[in-house]
Amino acid sequence: MKEELLTILRPYHQEHLLAFWDELDQEEQAHLAEQIKAIDLALITKMYAACCTETNHSQNTLLAEPPVAVRMGASTDVDQRAAEQAGLAALADGTVGVALVAGGQGSRLGFDHPKGMYPIGPISGSTLFDILFGKVIATRSRAKASVPIYLMTSPATHQETLAYLNREQNFGIPAAEIMVFCQGTMPAVDATNGKLLLKSKSSLFLSPDGHGGMLAALNRCEALRDMQRRGIKHLFYFQVDNPLATVCDPALIGHHILARSEYTLQVIAKQAPEDKVGNVVQLEGQTQIIEYSDLPAETANLRNPDGSLKLWAGSIAVHVFDVDFLCRLAVQRDALPIHYARKMVNFVDSDGKICQPIEPNAIKFEQFIFDLLPSASSTITVEVDPAMAFAPLKNGPGEKTDTAEHVQQQLMHFYRQTLRAAGLQVAETARVEIDPRFALTPGLLKNKIAAGSVIKDGTYVH
Repeated sequence: MKEELLTILRPYHQEHLLAFWDELDQEEQAHLAEQIKAIDLALITKMYAACCTETNHSQNTLLAEPPVAVRMGASTDVDQRAAEQAGLAALADGTVGVALVAGGQGSRLGFDHPKGMYPIGPISGSTLFDILFGKVIATRSRAKASVPIYLMTSPATHQETLAYLNREQNFGIPAAEIMVFCQGTMPAVDATNGKLLLKSKSSLFLSPDGHGGMLAALNRCEALRDMQRRGIKHLFYFQVDNPLATVCDPALIGHHILARSEYTLQVIAKQAPEDKVGNVVQLEGQTQIIEYSDLPAETANLRNPDGSLKLWAGSIAVHVFDVDFLCRLAVQRDALPIHYARKMVNFVDSDGKICQPIEPNAIKFEQFIFDLLPSASSTITVEVDPAMAFAPLKNGPGEKTDTAEHVQQQLMHFYRQTLRAAGLQVAETARVEIDPRFALTPGLLKNKIAAGSVIKDGTYVH
């Protein structure tokens, strides 16, 4: 087996991967051999060469314009009602599915489990998975139709997520309507020479291939074929760390349908030039996202005559895709470009010792789903109020924003607003929570609780 592997490695000067082969037992040798055979070494070589010659395109950003958008307050009530009716019709027809990206761990939160298992309900202690699945269940009930879930994990979260969902019986989602699949991985290479790095003597260093890996993973596990079989035409995409996500929002789906968009983004208006969100723009006739770290201050600070930001649209990783669009691109090898990041990676050196670098020593490769935007024949962005739709859980205690405490405050503000919109009385400081299964909208809440009712502090409506 060793000679077979050397034949694979020699053309790419990666023989060092077998430096400790004779020290490994049979199981370890089989594991390393499987990893080596799974890697496209020609592609890795090409990607490393490309990242070494990568050019800076930031000067082009001065040409960026705002995207085609449905702005809050700019669209008429008639337009909004038409969009909502179109979205509700699509849901009732069973043509909408959900893609939930849940590959992240809760390490930054001090939580050694998949992030979706983090208890975030301000009163109930419900987990992110519980709240978000509850929104899907409420949507199914409202539409009286199937809304299948396609849940993407990572190698680090896959098995524990499966076990957790099994214990919780998928929170009520029928087993036939949830598909859990794992995203792919990519190896890391030494930044100075392109050599693949070993995590241990018997294993390569591999990391998830980014949320853009969803496209290949959906194709690999035949989820796209499953969508076609079910008649799913539109896929609502969101990430597990946002419990305020407007899961299957009929108006967003409706705007997507009415605009005949292949790729629709939900966005928020940036409050400051340096906001850490992707910038949705029109550039060279295409909708694109420029990461905040790639947007020069000169461009970020451009203003309109009224003083508002020219590039105002911030992505919150909530999208609607046409399934036909995804199917078309899934069979294209280069549908998504590769991005490069210099990171600190622990690795095994030539003496077999674990090295812990003190500065970036490696290049990781990943793909981003938003790089599909330029391939779409038509796109549209739809603005939403961040207080009603965006509360990402990203940081541990002590940070300024996006902590568990901060997210819970945002959730309670949302619940208080929902209760008031339904005609109920609730104090500004009251700790309240609403199970989405009980009522997803103020209109549905009105049918279950009498107008004028007083909601007390510490109330969990479920």
